[in-house]
Amino acid sequence: MIRSLACLLALVLAATGPLPAAEPYDLIIRGGTIYDGTGGPAATGDVAIRGDRVVAIGQLADAKAKREIDARGLAVAPGFINMLSWATVSLLADPRSQSDIRQGVTLEIFGEGVSMGPLNARMKKDMRDGQGDIKYEIPWTTLGQYLEYLERRGVSCNVASFLGATTVRIHELGYEDRRPSPAELDRMRNLVRQAMEEGALGIGSSLIYAPAFYADTDELVELCKVAAQYQGMYISHMRSEGNQLVEAVEELIKIAREAGLPAEIYHLKAAGKENWPKRGRVVELVEAARAAGTRITADMYVYTAGATGLNGAMPPWVQEGGLQQWIARMRDPDIRRRVAEEMRTPTDKWENLLLGAGSPDRVLLIGFKNPALKHMTGKTLAEIAARRKSTPEETAMDLVIEDDSRVDTIYFMMDEEDVKRNIALPWVSFGSDAPSEAPEGAFLLAQPHPRAYGNVARLLGKYVRDEKVIPLAEAVRKLSGLPAQNLGLRDRGLLKADYFADVVVFDPAKVQDHATFPEPHQFSTGVVHVLVNGTPVLTDGEHTGAKPGRAVWGRGRKVK
Repeated sequence: MIRSLACLLALVLAATGPLPAAEPYDLIIRGGTIYDGTGGPAATGDVAIRGDRVVAIGQLADAKAKREIDARGLAVAPGFINMLSWATVSLLADPRSQSDIRQGVTLEIFGEGVSMGPLNARMKKDMRDGQGDIKYEIPWTTLGQYLEYLERRGVSCNVASFLGATTVRIHELGYEDRRPSPAELDRMRNLVRQAMEEGALGIGSSLIYAPAFYADTDELVELCKVAAQYQGMYISHMRSEGNQLVEAVEELIKIAREAGLPAEIYHLKAAGKENWPKRGRVVELVEAARAAGTRITADMYVYTAGATGLNGAMPPWVQEGGLQQWIARMRDPDIRRRVAEEMRTPTDKWENLLLGAGSPDRVLLIGFKNPALKHMTGKTLAEIAARRKSTPEETAMDLVIEDDSRVDTIYFMMDEEDVKRNIALPWVSFGSDAPSEAPEGAFLLAQPHPRAYGNVARLLGKYVRDEKVIPLAEAVRKLSGLPAQNLGLRDRGLLKADYFADVVVFDPAKVQDHATFPEPHQFSTGVVHVLVNGTPVLTDGEHTGAKPGRAVWGRGRKVK
């Protein structure tokens, strides 16, 4: 019987010829130290990719591939996720996303309070009128259409977005300081429902700024209840990061509990020296909420200065109605006197970043719309006030009027030791809170915060390698697996078979940020290769020009 089977097998082989060899992989990354994004121990091995997916990980010595990358002596990790990106406009100007791709960032998350949709005709006009150095068309209306537009025209990174609570409010109420009527609130809920079904990740807020400041807790809960129906999350630049920091965290936790969804704190910090001792209480509140079953997380950038505008130094009431009404009020001598007095008076009623910085020489002016003012870029508010023989408060108001913008501004407010302590928290991931730029073209007309070029590299170089605040495996988890889990992303965030092939290969001994506050337009170094959806976008440290990025959708998406 055995002889008969053997004869039969021989006849079959003779008839069919030798069995075909296994189809070669498209790419194998060989011999790297693999950090899979879970935070577990690293292991040396190979990563095989076919199409846009990882298909095998391990010892693949006998496997064949159309292309190989020698990763010996290098770290191989999942692509990094930028939890707070402002690349919404910069990617329209330069879809290569160079400053972030060169740090291994393969997914940009948008939506801190404002999002690129939904828009109405008035909002589109305001967006066109407010354009500065970068000019762009607005062929989309909804948030989903914007993300599809980026994908269709070509982009090097993946993109995803929260729906801005501020955008929803402006859509229905404009810039008015009042509560929505029942009918308006119902329309706002419908906008949330539409965005979630298009694939928004949840609701994002930025509550220190007008008109977001005008929204009360109940309004935010109602919007978040709709997002919760689609497994979304709430993410917030809280109502205060300074004098009312603890109360702001309590509000965030209340919104999460009442709406029934997880929540994240944008750029965790205690702003203003007098508020630094509050950090411990914030951690206690978050960890107590987590222990009680409400998932609260946070993200951060690894610098002691934040960046926003001069609007962060002025009371919200003067900004009601939008930029032009804000400017018109500041032309009134009586209102100017009132605003100046409030700008120099400590308060718990609104977030005064000028006082949080401590002095006007710790307030750096970095972006102007008016060409006649661009020579002031990189100067402090104190310097410009002295030149003009004016007070810092009067100078700030004059600059907003003359520039017809909020004027981009850096405020130095945080404690370096708190930065390290926050990095070490297991529920904290990372976001640049910046565009993704390049040292060329329109980008050179302004001076960004160095986090635009260095947030991830600074973490991996300064805080992981040099200062050993956390181990490398934990840093990779916080840059990939943790944010992907928090966002509920499908098949992203880990180096794992059948997951999308978003991969970064870097040298832990050499990764380094170079951007500084005086000279921010400097790429980080030490990242050698980056793949997005299986396609190399960075090879041997140089951008390939490839644009394989895709829109990444939330779990509620129904539009196909």
